[in-house]
Amino acid sequence: MTRRVLQLLIGLFLYGIAIAMIVRGAVGVAPWDVLTQGLNLRTGITFGLITIIVGAIVLLAWIPLKQRPGVGTILNVLLVGPSADIGLAFIPADLDLWARILLFAGGLLLLGVASGLYIGANFGPGPRDGLMTGIHRVTGWPIWVGRTGVELVVLGIGWLLGGNVGVGTVLFAVLIGPICGVTIPLFRIAPTAGKAQAPEVEAALEGDVQPSPPVVDSPAN
Repeated sequence: MTRRVLQLLIGLFLYGIAIAMIVRGAVGVAPWDVLTQGLNLRTGITFGLITIIVGAIVLLAWIPLKQRPGVGTILNVLLVGPSADIGLAFIPADLDLWARILLFAGGLLLLGVASGLYIGANFGPGPRDGLMTGIHRVTGWPIWVGRTGVELVVLGIGWLLGGNVGVGTVLFAVLIGPICGVTIPLFRIAPTAGKAQAPEVEAALEGDVQPSPPVVDSPAN
């Protein structure tokens, strides 16, 4: 359990740092971060605080889907945003193109590792991924259909608000799934012993939502 908790917290912290690296890369960000950027530009609220607010709103959407979040789901909402703000505070903006490309590439790889750590700890998926799997369960649509539809809407709104859509957005969508497909099995911790000793405790920690397949997209969203 100690290893699982540490892995969860380290993964969430690195996830926020990875987002900051991708944002500072300024070659395009993930769809949900396009929305966050747009809201940040329009409201002046910090990127991290908007990340928390949007995550909380998405988590509320779990209620009509009758899904129970895990500890990792709730901590995702609370911790990734502040971690992203820390990264944005220390990583300078307006770097040369070559440096921004390296930042984006490093951020993408780090986000894959962070996803593997955090999801592999088995404390539940991120709020956005749970929304997609919930839509799949309720409607019967393939996960990719629900994810694509929701993220296109999010991307469009974020772009209209001024969020950064670019080649990095496309590369993120294409590459993050395969990267997570490697890192999640690599860092996965099977909580068999914990379940055998206290299944009700394990159920409360994990929630009742499984992450979507990594090949679909990052299940850490």
